[in-house]
Amino acid sequence: MLTKAEKTKQFILETAVPLYNEKGISGVNIDDVLEATKLTKGCLYGHFEGKDDLSEQVIDLALKMVSDKIRAEVYKGKTIKAKIFGFLDFYKNPFETFISGGCPIFNTAVQVDDNYPVIKEKVAKVFKTGQQELTALLQHGIDNGEFSKNLDPVVFAFKLVASVEGGVVMCRVMDTAKPMQGLIKSLKSELEQYRI
Repeated sequence: MLTKAEKTKQFILETAVPLYNEKGISGVNIDDVLEATKLTKGCLYGHFEGKDDLSEQVIDLALKMVSDKIRAEVYKGKTIKAKIFGFLDFYKNPFETFISGGCPIFNTAVQVDDNYPVIKEKVAKVFKTGQQELTALLQHGIDNGEFSKNLDPVVFAFKLVASVEGGVVMCRVMDTAKPMQGLIKSLKSELEQYRI
């Protein structure tokens, strides 16, 4: 059970996630968080050393939330194909995101540069972990005879992640989800070609 202080800190983080996802790291200031939480500066600074500490912890939570949600969709599948299709289907509508403002992985990735090295590394780790998990799933599918050995799991995992993340951004900018459905259909069809 969380203490009152832990509950308050969690409330601050959960309230700040959509702010950061919509406005970006540079676009959010302490006053935005105070206004959204209706807390005092003293309360906020009792839980965080400053804006950088708050930003890092908010990004940690946002990345964990989206990673957990994707994993939950993936592991609903009974077969490796179904798991990969679950990953793709998670992205089928770029406008229906469970955290307002789009995909926090991509949003954070495009915001960070050398000014935010700690956060940049956190996003890189999420991308690497996601690709490694997809690679492992695809390799398992090859090993268990679900897919042909002609499938390169490392290349295909990268293609999946790069395609859907890029597709999300393009669809949001063009204000249409239709190309994403075509992209997902194409990626599924390509994976089907490796089925045994």
